[in-house]
Amino acid sequence: MKEILRRSLTGVIYVVLLLGSVFLSSDAFDFLFMAFGLACLYEFKRIVRLKGYYIFLAYLMLWWAYIYLVEDELPITLLMLLTLGVNMSLITFLFSKKPRKFSDVQKFVIGLLYIGGGCIFLTMIPYEQDSFAKILIMGIFILIWVNDTFAYLVGRTLGRTKLYPAVSPKKTIEGSLGGLIFALLTAYFLAGYEPILTLFQWMILAVVIVIAGGLGDLLESKFKRLAGVKDSGAILPGHGGIWDRLDSLVFAAPFAYLVLNIFSYVS
Repeated sequence: MKEILRRSLTGVIYVVLLLGSVFLSSDAFDFLFMAFGLACLYEFKRIVRLKGYYIFLAYLMLWWAYIYLVEDELPITLLMLLTLGVNMSLITFLFSKKPRKFSDVQKFVIGLLYIGGGCIFLTMIPYEQDSFAKILIMGIFILIWVNDTFAYLVGRTLGRTKLYPAVSPKKTIEGSLGGLIFALLTAYFLAGYEPILTLFQWMILAVVIVIAGGLGDLLESKFKRLAGVKDSGAILPGHGGIWDRLDSLVFAAPFAYLVLNIFSYVS
């Protein structure tokens, strides 16, 4: 009972912090995810045993450049392609049964683009239509939370078929499908509050976020399993580390950004 209360309190504080930053100001939102990115990188660096602190400096320089300086499409597209390229290679790593050792350079690039790039694109998503789209970014948060919550609930009550037991023994196919269905229902309601996207576009975005977010969750689980740890950190009582909370969002962000760009181009 005490553990449930602790998890619930931590979860409420986390949600209030996220949504509060969105409503407070765009600068507060930017700063929060800059800080979250540093925390995730710290936990990633510890788990993969990457030495040195250069990755923090590189991330801060990249974040500052892309949030405040870069306006041209070419460098943004280049960073997006590099980030997506790293993510796709990590998907191959996720499903590979062969043991894989990363060099320090590879760990640096993975951390900078997978986590750093993910946080940067998550920060850039609300500005896709120039003005700060609060409901759009809130909708993405809500889709992730709804998927995670109902994947857990449906999996616990109806789950029979293991999704990927070698990496995450508790996740089930039934739970994943349940999370997707409820995320699609949520997207249906979000379409009535955020007219930037059509109902069809909200549905497509929900599918992309659920699939990419699920892969991000499994990927972090594989990194932790290889490191022999249960949580990425202990900063959030009952929830583990910041990376544990943001693994889905960080991995899904560049895919969501790509989809939103396609929507803008098609429109």
